[in-house]
Amino acid sequence: MPLILATTTPGEPEIFASLQGEGPSAGRPSVFVRLSRCNLACTWCDTAYTWRFTGDNRPHRDGVDFERAANQLGLDEADVAERILSLGQDRLVVTGGEPLLQAQALARLIALLKAARPALHVEIETNGTVAPGPALDPLVDQYNVSPKLAHSGNAAQLALLPERLAAFAADPRAWFKFVVAAPGDLAEVAALQQRYAIPAARLFVMPEGIDSATLRERERWLADEALARGWRLSDRLHIHLYGDTRGT
Repeated sequence: MPLILATTTPGEPEIFASLQGEGPSAGRPSVFVRLSRCNLACTWCDTAYTWRFTGDNRPHRDGVDFERAANQLGLDEADVAERILSLGQDRLVVTGGEPLLQAQALARLIALLKAARPALHVEIETNGTVAPGPALDPLVDQYNVSPKLAHSGNAAQLALLPERLAAFAADPRAWFKFVVAAPGDLAEVAALQQRYAIPAARLFVMPEGIDSATLRERERWLADEALARGWRLSDRLHIHLYGDTRGT
């Protein structure tokens, strides 16, 4: 099976060089690969073109659906590896969608990349519901885990799986990033931190928003909360630099 990627424009895979905008690696030059398909459906998702295809009735605040053929592309791992290596960066961020739905193909891709560039640092962004599997896990340097809170619109029994959250919390490679839209969301973050013993040093809170004004307004009160609770605060640097656009 090939890797199933999102597209920037029909027929063009979303593989690009940029600065990491979020979490512990913010500001680092990286190559991004955006994979298609997701097992969750966040109402505020800013990459709904990776999953909300025509006929998918899962709710989204924009109510927009996307033609699958124009927004999804299959490529073999060797082709994807060549495109990544041509961009000349020493850090790869695999994002989505939910990348771990394609763990077997990802393992083959990353094995090719590390054979060609052994020092390549690989980050995988995940919603924390899918196990990476024994072929992929040893190849990953960093997990950016973003469990979805109630305001995402996902049922807790689908989005917050105890076995997976406990495993990531116990893995020093895993950093947690909680998307926060309102002060009421913070109690849920605190409860999850306590339940799974997530170290504060590996816990980020990040404002939900797809424009600078919204991010700045929410960061004003979120910064105080992070300071009081010993959490870390993540901005969304790419939104300030490029706006809410594909391939950035």
